[in-house]
Amino acid sequence: MAWIMAYAGAVPNSKKAEYHAHAARMAEVFRKYGATRVVETWGTAVPPGEVTSFPLAVKAGPDETVVFGWQEWPDQATQEAKFQEAMQDPAMGNMGDVPINGKTMIFAGFEVLTDA
Repeated sequence: MAWIMAYAGAVPNSKKAEYHAHAARMAEVFRKYGATRVVETWGTAVPPGEVTSFPLAVKAGPDETVVFGWQEWPDQATQEAKFQEAMQDPAMGNMGDVPINGKTMIFAGFEVLTDA
C-alpha cells in the first residue's frame, strides 16, 4: 500500500526561488531512489490561527511562507530503506545551504487509506 512522507516548514519570502530550485533537485533524487511522486507547495492561503495552524506549527515569522510537501512511496519499507541512501546522494548538494529552517520543520509518515 502507498505510503506518504509529509513535511511542512517555513521559508523566507526572499528565498522562494532558492527553495524551488532545492525542492526540484531533491525531487529528482527521491524519484531516483523509488519515490513515485514528489510534490512541493508554496502557501498562498495559510491562515495564522490562534491555537493551531501551519504557521504556528512551523514557527513561521512575518516574512516567511509556509511550504508543504509530500513524497509518495510504494510502501513504508521502501521509504525507510531508501530515504537515507537518497540523502547521501551527491546530487542533494550541501544540506547546510537549504533555504528552510530545518529546526522547525515537521515530518510525518502516513499510510494511504483513500486515493480517489
